Amino acid sequence: MNGAALLTSRERRGWRLRIVLVLWSLGLLGLAWLIGVASDTLTVERQLLTALAALLMGGPVMAAAFRSLRHPDLHGVVDQLVALAVIACWVSADFVTATLLPVVMMVGRVLEDRSLLGSREAVEALSNLTTAVARRVATGGRVESIDVARLRPDDIVEVRAGDKVPADGVVVDGMASLDTASLTGESLPVEATVGQTVLGGSVSLNGVLLVRVTRIGEDSALGRVVALMQEAERSKPAVTRLLERYAGKYLLLVILLAAMVWFTTLNSAAVLALLVAACPSAMVLAAPSTALAAVSVAARHGILLKSSIFLERLADADALVVDKTGTVTTGQLRVVGVRCEAGVESRHLSAVARALGRVSSHPVGRALAHLAGDDEVVLADVHEQAGFGMAAVTTQGPVLLGREELFTAHGVTFNPAPAHAGPVAGVSEGARFLGWVLLADEVRPGVAETLEAMRGLGIDRQALLTGDRAGEARRVAALVGLDEVVSGALPHDKMAFVRKMVDAGQRPIVVGDGINDALALRAGAVGIAMGGQGSDIAIASADVVLTGHDFSRVATCVRLGRRARRTLQLNLALSAVWTVVLIALALASGGRSGGALTAAVLQNCAAFVVLASAGRLLKFDERGR
Repeated sequence: MNGAALLTSRERRGWRLRIVLVLWSLGLLGLAWLIGVASDTLTVERQLLTALAALLMGGPVMAAAFRSLRHPDLHGVVDQLVALAVIACWVSADFVTATLLPVVMMVGRVLEDRSLLGSREAVEALSNLTTAVARRVATGGRVESIDVARLRPDDIVEVRAGDKVPADGVVVDGMASLDTASLTGESLPVEATVGQTVLGGSVSLNGVLLVRVTRIGEDSALGRVVALMQEAERSKPAVTRLLERYAGKYLLLVILLAAMVWFTTLNSAAVLALLVAACPSAMVLAAPSTALAAVSVAARHGILLKSSIFLERLADADALVVDKTGTVTTGQLRVVGVRCEAGVESRHLSAVARALGRVSSHPVGRALAHLAGDDEVVLADVHEQAGFGMAAVTTQGPVLLGREELFTAHGVTFNPAPAHAGPVAGVSEGARFLGWVLLADEVRPGVAETLEAMRGLGIDRQALLTGDRAGEARRVAALVGLDEVVSGALPHDKMAFVRKMVDAGQRPIVVGDGINDALALRAGAVGIAMGGQGSDIAIASADVVLTGHDFSRVATCVRLGRRARRTLQLNLALSAVWTVVLIALALASGGRSGGALTAAVLQNCAAFVVLASAGRLLKFDERGR
């Protein structure tokens, strides 16, 4: 990818100016050197050339130092120290050093900008996941190729094998396997069938789909991913803000130390070496490079951090609060049992329930449609009785599927529904009641293993917080190994529970997906939204968004946060020790052995080491875990 294309126009102009000035300055120094080789008598001419070179390179240095006075930050300390060193060179008429010093320090700026471009490249790569052309199904079934920007909600698009899904939507016809790894981090293909939501940027591996567009552009899942990545890139790590708070005092300390060296030794070379050695170039890069690497790694795993600040909070977390429906469970019902009346075969009951379920739009009906069996029941005069169930006619007479009230209304005698925490649906044929089908919300795969892994990370207090019934909450909690259960909780009850944990000194991670979780997500130390099917309000309230349905990414968040913190601590320690050693060497050498230029080269070496250390974080990979 072309790095220049990722720079803003202002950044490109700035770098072009720097390059031109470097070339002219080095050319003037080279010319002065040639004049010195040719003649020993042209001293004034050589001095004028080197002075002009120093003036050319000093201009951007002074401009950067002046800007840092108006907008102080950690990088401004480096700009101001380099400016002081250049001024000292001018005063002592050391124009060669005044020219070469900014050139050498510019290498550090190149390393810093390159680390920033790495994050921008990741954002650009995400933006390029969408296709430029979509196949829209026009009136009459005619397929036309149009620009993706022309798509509107409710348009029907055709997605063939090898195509990228052009926008978020719902499958209205067809079946295909979709590769969503770039968006969600899920390594296995997702089977897309009628009624299922698909994300723009997914790649169809086989089959043909007709998709009704629901979200486009910035409102799509991919658009939100890009926006969150850009927001995280702009945010400052907490340690950077802490260092910036003391940057002015550090600068004053260095100036005082340099003044002491000058008044005690009158050695301008030692002062120059000290000013350059004290530049915290590596420390400037330590936190941003680590944060950018962690944000990129998180995005690769389908984890979107709204700010790098939350990496530290994830690392500090010591408790976990999870919602039930849509978080611990899939939010989709499945059949867990069939209770047949005496003399009724379960195969026949399942066949009738399956037939009625296929023509129902209710979640219970969709679950019954997947009942196993080969027997087919032909239905006629199908109609849905809102709130009660389905009714139809077969060769054996009228058939019913639904609640007790439905059978009472049609005069069908039935036995009471069995005690069950989840939904139940009765089935009858003619005047005969066939039995009950028991349903339950399905637990997400790997939830129990993830919760056990979280305990291994020291997050021992884990609570299930749900607005559902107590019986269903206890059933799900038992399946995944949760002991603390709070059921029947309204949104403000959830928030109060989380706040009580925070007031007790705990730092809970709150995981949810619905509107009723938004307050709790805000109240926790870190809020994580299951963004694959989460509500917009939950996603907006959360600090971290999981783009897929993989609950194991919650544990990945914690492990990545702790790995990033260790890397940051190492980088800060390296940069601090390096700076102290350089200052000690500058004072001990008295500016000899190359003085300021040697110190500048060693500062760039430190910056490179810090970037290499942060780069090790990019090897973090749990996608196959």
